[in-house]
Amino acid sequence: MALQGILVVELAGLAPGPFCAMVLADFGARVVRVERPGSHYDVSRLGRGKRSLALDLKQPRGAAVLRRLCARSDVLLEPFRSGVMEKLQLGPEILQRDNPRLIYARLTGFGQSGSFSRLAGHDINYLALSGVLPKIGRNGENPYAPLNLLADFAGGGLMCVLGIMMALFERTRSGKGQVIDANMVEGTAYLSSFLWKTQKSSLWEAPRGQNILDGGAPFYTTYRTADGEFMAVGAIEPQFYELLIKGLGLKSDELPNQMSMDDWPEMKKKFAAVFAKKTKAEWCQIFDGTDACVTPVLTLEEVVHHDHSKERGSFITNEEQSMSPRPAPLLSNTPAIPSFKRDPFVGEHTEEILDEFGFSREEIDQLKSDKIIESNKVKASL
Repeated sequence: MALQGILVVELAGLAPGPFCAMVLADFGARVVRVERPGSHYDVSRLGRGKRSLALDLKQPRGAAVLRRLCARSDVLLEPFRSGVMEKLQLGPEILQRDNPRLIYARLTGFGQSGSFSRLAGHDINYLALSGVLPKIGRNGENPYAPLNLLADFAGGGLMCVLGIMMALFERTRSGKGQVIDANMVEGTAYLSSFLWKTQKSSLWEAPRGQNILDGGAPFYTTYRTADGEFMAVGAIEPQFYELLIKGLGLKSDELPNQMSMDDWPEMKKKFAAVFAKKTKAEWCQIFDGTDACVTPVLTLEEVVHHDHSKERGSFITNEEQSMSPRPAPLLSNTPAIPSFKRDPFVGEHTEEILDEFGFSREEIDQLKSDKIIESNKVKASL
């Protein structure tokens, strides 16, 4: 795989960090997840392809163990607020002195500097400070966050993956690692570059929820069907809009101009009344195979059984019969081969990892006795 031979040490955190490390593991990196002794499991459930080491970093000897791991690793991924790693004597100055090739990836909400850098926050807070949140929502309603996908996973985890990949590539030329300041506020803002570049265009001239791409247009929104399901419509271009009108059984010459914004509210009501007369399956029979840009709104349960998903093998099943999306994108020569094993238990691989990193049996036993590490090896059932 593309990242074969790359060794990543992930310090346990919530959603963005585990996702970032899982992507690296999916594409071939060996990922060691360092977790607190006594913790039960990764609440994000994003441990695919990783091994778990339970280590108390608040103890100086625990921090020393991590230094030894990082001295032989390619990437350290840490999710703590600014200053935490420095207090543990595990800042980039120390770890990169031990290993100049180490890529030190810092994934936080607000970044390593600035007045918010040491504050707590979650996806909705980062989204709010990015400038994007006011753009999302219905007309006359409060802005709302689209789950925790945008800031946590796109602006945070995936942007951090991009930073790590660029640092790994640059290292092939300089031979040196570098520090990555990936944060969800700026990552989300960067994702929204299109909004910044087009803010003075006609795309956003109306209040929130009344524009082409935010639910204001009758040809770019969702509609309820007769069975209480939904269809998504994205027929922006005139040729696609004509196919939409045809599929709905309407006539263009009896309707207002597509781009007459004053008529959009009434047009939405007309379209809604038509969509409400047929079931989702019936609308799929009408629009599937056309360029009307009308698609069913699929649930997580439905999408795995959809023809397109099955034809492409878009979802995978692990040994516990749990389904999840196949890693993306597809690489023609070195595709991702995700692990089909269950996620690791906390501390399941502690001893084997330390052994691989050159710790003696005596050192491991002493660390365990002093509660610096925790080992939870799975016992074979006879």
